[in-house]
Amino acid sequence: MIGNIPENIARVEQRIAAACERSGRRREDVRLVAISKTHPLELIRAAYENGLRDFGENRVQEAKSKIQELAGLEVTWHLVGHLQSNKSRVARELFHWVHSVDSLHLAEKLSQAAAPGSARLPVLIEVNLGGETSKAGVDIEEAAALAEQIGQLEALELRGLMVIPPFLENSEAVRPYFQKLRTTAREIEARHLPNVSMHELSMGMSHDFEVAIEEGATIVRIGTAIFGGRS
Repeated sequence: MIGNIPENIARVEQRIAAACERSGRRREDVRLVAISKTHPLELIRAAYENGLRDFGENRVQEAKSKIQELAGLEVTWHLVGHLQSNKSRVARELFHWVHSVDSLHLAEKLSQAAAPGSARLPVLIEVNLGGETSKAGVDIEEAAALAEQIGQLEALELRGLMVIPPFLENSEAVRPYFQKLRTTAREIEARHLPNVSMHELSMGMSHDFEVAIEEGATIVRIGTAIFGGRS
C-alpha cells in the first residue's frame, strides 16, 4: 500500500485543483487533511514524505501513540471525531485543531484545559444537518447561540463549522447539506459576534470532497482516497 501513496496523493491533488478551478477558487484556499485513523505509522510517514502536513484522527487514545511516535515531524494534528469531555485535557495537549465541538460543556472543558500562557486552540462547531441520532453535532438552530458562547471563552478560537452529512452514493445529493452549512456560517458571520470567525468550513470526504469545494469548503478530510480502505 505504501507504494500507492504518492500516486493517490497526486490524484487527490489534481481533483482538488480541478474543483477549485471550476468554482473560481485558489488551490491554496483549501486545506487537505489526511484522515489517518486506523492506519499504521508507515502510511502516515509515507504521506508526510509526499508533502502532506495535516493529519486527522478520530479517537484520542489511538492518536496519542501515533502523535508521540511522530513527534519529530512537523505535523498539524486535527481531531475530527467525537470528543468526550473527560478526555478534553489530553486532547488539548495532543491536537492543534478540534473540529468536533458540539456543546458548551465540551468547549468549557477544552478551554479550562489550556496551559497557562498557551495559544488559543482553533476549534470548529460540528453541526448535525441530517438529523441523524447516530452522529454527534449541534442542531442547526442552536449553532449561532453556541458560537456566541464559545466566543466568550478566552482559551479557544472559534474558526467556523464542520459537518458530516449523511452518506449518499450520489455526491450531488449531498450538495444541499454543504450549501446549508455555508449559509449557516454566513448567517452567524452577519451577527458580528465577538471573537467568532466563520472563515473555515470543514466539509467533504473521499467520495464527495469535490462538491464540497464547489460549495465553499476550506478544509476537506480525506482518508480512503489517500490511504485506501481501513487497516
